[in-house]
Amino acid sequence: MSEGAPQPAARRRTLRAAIFDVDGVLVASPHERAWREALAGFADPARFTTEFYQAYVAGKPRLDGARATLERLGVPEAAARVAEYATKKQALIDRLIAEGAFEAFPDAVRLAVALRAVGLKLALASSSKNVGPMLRRLTVPGGGTLLSIFDADTSGRDLPRGKPDPAIFLLAAQALNIPPADCVVVEDAPSGIQAARAGGMAALGIARLGDEELLRTAEADLVVTSLDQVDVAAIADGMLRVRPGGETPAHA
Repeated sequence: MSEGAPQPAARRRTLRAAIFDVDGVLVASPHERAWREALAGFADPARFTTEFYQAYVAGKPRLDGARATLERLGVPEAAARVAEYATKKQALIDRLIAEGAFEAFPDAVRLAVALRAVGLKLALASSSKNVGPMLRRLTVPGGGTLLSIFDADTSGRDLPRGKPDPAIFLLAAQALNIPPADCVVVEDAPSGIQAARAGGMAALGIARLGDEELLRTAEADLVVTSLDQVDVAAIADGMLRVRPGGETPAHA
């Protein structure tokens, strides 16, 4: 969080579970790269910026992301080419995953481990169907895969609507057997924050791209630039706030 930025008032509620988005939150995945490189032959890949990805693609199911990209970039006969583009993107992401071209964000791993230690249940809820293959290749301190520390994974489900519809988060809460109102969602995309709020959940925004204002506009309960800034003890007490003083620990 930027120095001197106003802090939202702490909201007390019962928080018994944390639901994590994956791309951009838990993992620096190659999805954005795959979407961009797959555009060759459809449009200029240079037009697919990080800002474009965050605004129109992040958090959406594959076909929805492909459609949004081609239509926004004015590709001729976009609707007829959606499946082709999505298939090309998937072939690229499969190769990048096989090559291990991704890594976990250390601050997100620390937060997940810390929340589990204070008794919260954990779930994954991403529109991506590639979560399992990626998280099985990543490990956590003390051993075990990153996937293994989560109690439920509802990623990649075929749902009628993607984010900002809350369906995927509601499925995660159901899988954990925790009421939505007792869940906090960790998201990096405005559409994900909107989905959390629509589902009656608390929303924690992680702004890794200098997009704090977008997440605040989407009505995140708290926005940070590093998940190490989150006061884990306060979450266990039902509040979302930064650590005392807002500082980031030295290990971050």
